[in-house]
Amino acid sequence: MLYDDLEIEKARKIFSGECKFIAAALDINVIPPQEGNEVAFAGRSNVGKSSLVNALTNRKTLARTSQTPGRTRQLIFFDLVYQSNRLRLVDLPGYGYAKAPKKDIKLWTSLTLKYLKGRPTLRTVCLLIDSRRGIGDLDKTIMKELDTAAVSWVLVLTKIDKLSDEEIIKVKNNSNKIISKYTAAFPEIMVTSSLKNNGIENLRTYLASFA
Repeated sequence: MLYDDLEIEKARKIFSGECKFIAAALDINVIPPQEGNEVAFAGRSNVGKSSLVNALTNRKTLARTSQTPGRTRQLIFFDLVYQSNRLRLVDLPGYGYAKAPKKDIKLWTSLTLKYLKGRPTLRTVCLLIDSRRGIGDLDKTIMKELDTAAVSWVLVLTKIDKLSDEEIIKVKNNSNKIISKYTAAFPEIMVTSSLKNNGIENLRTYLASFA
C-alpha cells in the first residue's frame, strides 16, 4: 500500500505524541472502559510484539521486551494522544510456548480470546508472525477466532532482517495463500523489522488511519 507524504507525516506525529500507560489487566473484569478506537498486537510468544510497539512509537522502553518467551502475561493498554487524535494500543499476551505453569498459560489465552471477541472499540488486530517460522497451527486458530468474531486483522511478518530477499518473497507468497481463506484478513501483508525499522513507516501509517 502506498501512502503520500502527508499521511506518513501525520502518522509519525500521532505515534510520536504523548503515550500513557493505562492499565495491565489479568482479568476481563478489570479491562479499562472502552474509550476511543483500539488496535491490538497478537502473536506467539517471542514473536516481537513489544519490540514492534516500541518501534512504531519510536520509543525504546514503552513496552517491555525480553528474550524469554511468555514475559507479557497481561493485556497492556497504552493511549496515544496527539492534538485531537487518539488511539489505544493493546499488547496481548503471547500464545504458544511460555515458561509458566499450564494453568497460567490457559488463563492468558482465555483472557485474550474474551477480549478479542467482546471489544466493540477494537478496530483491527495486528497478527504477528515470525518470518523465519511462517504461519503455524496456533496462528490459524487465532485467525479462525478473529473471523468468527468478525474482527478485522492484518498479518505482520516480523524479523525480516534475518531473511534473504528470496526467502522474504517465499514466506510472503506462502502467507498470502493462507490468509486468502479468511474473510476478516486485510489483503496486504505487512513486512517488518523492528531492529532495522523496515516496514515500520507503512504499518504505522495504516494503523494511524484508525485514530
